[in-house]
Parts: sequence; C-alpha cells; structure tokens
Amino acid sequence: MKTVKVKIKKKEGTDDLPLPQYMSDAASGMDLYAAVENDVILKHNEIKLVPTGLYIEIPFGYEAQVRPRSGLALKHGLTLLNTPGTIDSDYRGEVGIILCNFGKEQFIVKRGLRIAQMVIQPVVRAELVVVNQLEESCRGEGGFGHTGH
Repeated sequence: MKTVKVKIKKKEGTDDLPLPQYMSDAASGMDLYAAVENDVILKHNEIKLVPTGLYIEIPFGYEAQVRPRSGLALKHGLTLLNTPGTIDSDYRGEVGIILCNFGKEQFIVKRGLRIAQMVIQPVVRAELVVVNQLEESCRGEGGFGHTGH
C-alpha cells in the first residue's frame, strides 16, 4: 500500500483528542474527532459546522476527501453536506465538518466523537479540449433513470 506524508498541527487545547487514525489495517479513511468545547445539539434537519481542532498540510498533487461515517448515517441519519468534501493542498485553515441531522431525533455531538472520515487521494487535473462534436456512445443522451431503475 502506498503512503504519503501529511503534516498535521493540533489546535491549542486539543491535546486530549487523538490524531486521525485508521481503525483497521485495510481502512482507506482515517476517523476525525469532534473538537467541540461543549456538547453540540443537532436537531432534526439542522446543519452545523463542527471543528476538528486540526490543521493539515497536504502535499501538492493530493487532496483530502471528507466523508460521512456509515454507522452514524445508518443509526442516526447523520451525514455530511457537500460530501465528499474536498480539502485542497493549499488550504491551511482548521478542518471543519459540515454535519447534518436527517434523523428523526436530535443528536448530541460530544467532544471526541468520531464524526467523519478523511481519505487522502492523488489529484488528476483535466486538460479541456473544445471540439465541435463528441464521439457517439451506446448510452447517448440517456440521463437519470435511463435504464429503468
């Protein structure tokens, strides 16, 4: 498995929180922890930005993708908006997680709760080429639901 070095800085006052970590040998995402000062209540359909207390320096040519945790989604209806969220290699601000509660009950975000996953990915940039016509395909212009499902 390929590795890449990512520099990380913890916000003052977050020494009690673990660094992001892979929870199994085959995990592609590192769990991120809530660095809230006090419990944060997320009501049904409410959206809040939850801090992680982390600043990262991703090498040029890579990005971090922030994704929901499947257990929180299934059990509580908790997800991330704009998922996957992208953290570009030139961003140096605190990593924040945009949580949304689609569950029926309010959800309490406690300090140290694993709230999201972060995946480091290589970036491929597109070179756009303007043409007068595109090659035909068997799908053609068939869009959403074109297969009947």
